[in-house]
Amino acid sequence: MDEKPERSTPYVVQSVVHATQILRAFQSRGETLRLRDVVQRTGFTKGLCFRLLHTLRHCGLVEKVDETRYRLTSEVQPRKRYRIGYAALGHDSSFQREVQASLVWAAKNEDVELIVLDNRRSPKIALRNADHLIREKVDLVIEYQTDESIAAAISARYLQAGIPFIAVHVPHPGATYYGANNYQAGLLAGHYLGRWAKSKWNGKVDEVLLIDVARAGSLVHGRIAGVLAGLKETLREAMDTCPVISLDGDGQFSVSLERVRKHLRHSRAKYVLVGTANDSSALGAARAFQEAGRASTCAIIGQNAESDARTELREPRTPLIGSVGYFPERYGEELISLSLDILAHRPTPPAKFVRHQVITAANLDHFYPNDAILGASSPRSS
Repeated sequence: MDEKPERSTPYVVQSVVHATQILRAFQSRGETLRLRDVVQRTGFTKGLCFRLLHTLRHCGLVEKVDETRYRLTSEVQPRKRYRIGYAALGHDSSFQREVQASLVWAAKNEDVELIVLDNRRSPKIALRNADHLIREKVDLVIEYQTDESIAAAISARYLQAGIPFIAVHVPHPGATYYGANNYQAGLLAGHYLGRWAKSKWNGKVDEVLLIDVARAGSLVHGRIAGVLAGLKETLREAMDTCPVISLDGDGQFSVSLERVRKHLRHSRAKYVLVGTANDSSALGAARAFQEAGRASTCAIIGQNAESDARTELREPRTPLIGSVGYFPERYGEELISLSLDILAHRPTPPAKFVRHQVITAANLDHFYPNDAILGASSPRSS
């Protein structure tokens, strides 16, 4: 029995096998791909992909949409309807809601059954949800939980069940990583914060306040490390003597608000720069400085550029000066595409980083022109 596949191998025409793999690179009849996309999905050389596409086009199986893109002329083989589990971090921020909405839309668009569970920022619930998805026999899991201490336990469950999974924002052993390039995102924030202080305060800084998410672990802490590095690069002399205070805001508005309030009761620093791990912490800090009547000599930068932060950026006297955008509205399409590549055994990278861009009041309408129409809710109503 072991020799049977070997005896049949000489009768397999490799060029047909390769052509079939080219056709399977297209996830649906309507999808358009560039030559470079086909190369990436198949792992073939550029020359081989070009020749196969040219031949398939000659045979009427592929058509050219424009100078660079191709698509199928008919469905070659109906794709299995996959079941994908999504364990959401929670629904307590607009960022989480935008990620889930984009995932639901993308799954529907690709005819994927999406099973959504809520981890509610709880390690116990995240473990329970992992067991539930395994019992459901899903084909793949998109895991979004930020407690590093249980990442290994969650990974062990999925790996033992033979279920591939994608970890969002916090790495899990054996998972494909999707999310922030944390240090780079922090560095962008630190550079912008430092340049702002140079422009507005002539580089004078009395204190730097960094608000982290301790339980998210070392990788997410890279955002805060990046902020500090960016400040040191742009404010060299000021940072040599400036005290740096670290607080754990747990990534939550209420926790960050209370801990910054407590800090401000004792701090007499006038010019304060604040770097945070996410927008919820940034908004909590902004509220605390406003309550203390110290908003005019404080500058805060967040991470995520979620809708609540964008609403705050439009306020005329806010201490929030910017937020590094992660564009959660694009997560769904990219995550479902990555999931389908993994399930089809196409070549995939071990990590896929999202795009980062500092969003400020000056460029807000360029990146999010529809905010006014959509009516993002004010963080003050939270």
